[in-house]
Amino acid sequence: MKKTIVITGTHLTPALAIIKELKKEPEKWEIYYLGRRYTMEGDKTASAESLLLPEKKINFVGIPAGRLQRRFTGWTIPSLLKVPLGFFTSLYHLAKIKPHVICSFGGYVSVPVIMAGKFLGVPSLTHEQTITVGLANRINGWLVDRVAITFPQSQKFFPKKKTVLTGNPIRSEIFQQSPALYRFLKKQPQIYLTGGSQGANILNKTVWPILPQLTEKYNLIHQCGGHDYPKLQRKYQQLSKKIKDAYFLVNYIKPDSIGWAFSSELIIGRSGANTILEIAALGKPAILIPLPKTSHNEQFLNARFLADQGGAVIISQQELSGKKLLKTIDQVFSNLNKYQHRAQKLKKQINTDAAKKIVDQLQQLIT
Repeated sequence: MKKTIVITGTHLTPALAIIKELKKEPEKWEIYYLGRRYTMEGDKTASAESLLLPEKKINFVGIPAGRLQRRFTGWTIPSLLKVPLGFFTSLYHLAKIKPHVICSFGGYVSVPVIMAGKFLGVPSLTHEQTITVGLANRINGWLVDRVAITFPQSQKFFPKKKTVLTGNPIRSEIFQQSPALYRFLKKQPQIYLTGGSQGANILNKTVWPILPQLTEKYNLIHQCGGHDYPKLQRKYQQLSKKIKDAYFLVNYIKPDSIGWAFSSELIIGRSGANTILEIAALGKPAILIPLPKTSHNEQFLNARFLADQGGAVIISQQELSGKKLLKTIDQVFSNLNKYQHRAQKLKKQINTDAAKKIVDQLQQLIT
């Protein structure tokens, strides 16, 4: 008899790793995902999970969850009003699905699902990717039956008896030789610039003016996110053929092609936990631009994890400019062997079987 699992949260990358692990035994699991339908309040750009998971034949259910914003905007009050709505919506769907277990990957959308699961008596696990802990997982940590952590330093934030060190689930696709989405016509070093599944507007704005200089020396894969993609796609049509021969613009790279993007010699992006741990697992040099004002300066600490090992360079968003980025890229490539050697040393420290460990914990909660 199949066991039904509900997965939830805003961190899609580790969720995909867990889904793949569960699908190794398809006869055992029925998988549902309760998540956000749109990327953010006031923006009708579809979330990556709402687009990708149905393609993978995963039952996706949109939850209208609200959150406590760090600064007051026109969406602060509407978002707060969604908090009880998210709980009752989750309660309705969980009562209908009747899951045997819930697995959360944090973020505001996971809280009402975990709360509703607790109300219904469904065993649950939440996973914490970072060294520090945000508000959502602080709440989840007291409600769930098990807390899986990536770093030993996170243990102090959770009840010790229910906490287990698993590492962070790593997508196996990043290690695979996947087909290229675009065949570069120039034979030169390849860079992968990513703002995460949602993209990063500041990175998009920074790289665009330096495309002529950048594509003279490097091939560039630019994952810009769904929000900026329509505008950038229009601008792309106006680029010269010379630039297009070394430049590939995409809104989101699907898992079956991510290995191609990560085969690049250099990764440039934010420093969310999933991003830096995948970079570390691959042993790739990186340039990291931490998102400022994250909870407990989370992204800067993540970036330091790589930079302290010598395999990454940090550029603060305050210092970021096209000129600074181009200079840093050239500096990394002029010392590429040194950065690669240091990144490969860190690679040996990364646990790559976390997905299996978490699935084992979920099975324990059911039995």
